[in-house]
Amino acid sequence: MMRKSLATAVLLLAATAARGATGELNLFAWSEYVPQAVIDGFTRETGIQVNYESYSSNEEMLAKLVSGAQRYDLIQPSEYVVEALVNEKLLLPLSDDKLPNLRNLAPEYREITYRGARYSVAWMAGTVGIVVDGNKVQDEIRSYRDVFQEKFRGRIVIVDDPREIVSWALASLDLDVNDVSDGNLARARTVLERWLPLVKVYDSDSPKTALLNGDVDIGIVWSGEAALLYRQDKKFRYVLPQPGAHRFLDNLAIPANATNPQAAHRFIDYILRPQVSRLISAEFPYTNPNLETRRLLTAEELDNPASYPKATVSLTTLRDIGAAAVKIDKLITDLKAAN
Repeated sequence: MMRKSLATAVLLLAATAARGATGELNLFAWSEYVPQAVIDGFTRETGIQVNYESYSSNEEMLAKLVSGAQRYDLIQPSEYVVEALVNEKLLLPLSDDKLPNLRNLAPEYREITYRGARYSVAWMAGTVGIVVDGNKVQDEIRSYRDVFQEKFRGRIVIVDDPREIVSWALASLDLDVNDVSDGNLARARTVLERWLPLVKVYDSDSPKTALLNGDVDIGIVWSGEAALLYRQDKKFRYVLPQPGAHRFLDNLAIPANATNPQAAHRFIDYILRPQVSRLISAEFPYTNPNLETRRLLTAEELDNPASYPKATVSLTTLRDIGAAAVKIDKLITDLKAAN
């Protein structure tokens, strides 16, 4: 009996070691973006407990990360924030040899590097576009200017994201959305002074809610939110604004002061498995950068015009703008307070 008990104990210890059941993973990510089933599955397999804290904007995440009030093992920054964090040496370079499932990503996402090293891995891609309740809005909506009309006052929801909001004004003026010179911001301010008083709801967490509840009829939202609206009711149309829209890429990255980078690598590789990434697409139907996962999606999912838009408009990614981000935050804060 002693030998049998000892053998059983050894097997249990070996299994625990193989699972890497050591410590916890502190995940700081966008709200409503990480399925609980993914977290639970990772914990069952590895024994690593995931502590999931959420934020509503890249700027909120950056402020908390830089403050050092809390140490995180894994964060979920968008493309321009990864660039900023790399410039400030606030991310650890990733070890590709610990990420064998990188091969599942489409080449354009797999090959993203900064300064010759990989600092992030794609989570989901998407666009920021216009959602219209077709039962209530009969107008042809093609641009930001079409949304911000006096007749839609009190009927508009937009994401509560200063960088996004300013980029819409710049785009409407045919200006480069990454050129945030003082002159361009002054011109954007003039536009936004007319636009923002028309907005009823600012919501980055779940902008679809106001549309579903009938509180508003039109909005500028994340494409995944638009996809969920379309899935529920085909009356919701998704429009990529002319002349161009923002295409974003949300990523997983490891902060330089992470306490458990080994667990962070394991989580990244875990979500790169097609079956696991499939869970993310099912709950949050953005554009999945995992080619092997796309093979598992239904025709209905692939035909969702918000998840995989077929419209041909110019798509732009945002770049790191350094200290100008503070000016943008103040600009939007001041304009919202004036209303």
